[in-house]
Amino acid sequence: SGFAASANHSYDLPVSQHEHKAAAPGAVRVAVLTVSDTRTEATDTSGRAIRALLEEAGHVVSAAAIVPDDPDAVTGFVLDQLESDTQVVITTGGTGITSRDSTYEAIDALLEKRLDGFGELFRMLSYHDIGAAAMMSRACAGLTRGKVVIALPGSEGAVRLAMTTLVMPELRHLVQQASK
Repeated sequence: SGFAASANHSYDLPVSQHEHKAAAPGAVRVAVLTVSDTRTEATDTSGRAIRALLEEAGHVVSAAAIVPDDPDAVTGFVLDQLESDTQVVITTGGTGITSRDSTYEAIDALLEKRLDGFGELFRMLSYHDIGAAAMMSRACAGLTRGKVVIALPGSEGAVRLAMTTLVMPELRHLVQQASK
């Protein structure tokens, strides 16, 4: 009537989260894509924040670009990165609900495994900052071809929230698990 193992059975003990993280790579190669019809190199504060946080943590920004809010442009950049030695692609922008916001659809179509908890946790954390408007974010993450793809909103505040509370604490662990 319980789930305890009997003495007659041997079960592999699960690997602890600490052991998984210890086996994770030291520096991760990350491509950063800003999706915007209006941002330029000078005004791309969200892309700049992602790159700075990654580099401060000792990771490598393997590519960075700004593309229009166009699904083909987003898909093209991500597919190029999947063919490279990049381990993670992080996008910023295009995750809202306006008619031009198409990053979610482009990324979702590429994902082989979705990390639904990422979007759920991000919206929960956002709710504490911005209230019910958090429901309009379609931030998402998942795996494609053994690599991690994360789509973040375009706002610098949202990017910093996601990067500091979700992405950075688990980045190495995500890469280690995705590559298995």
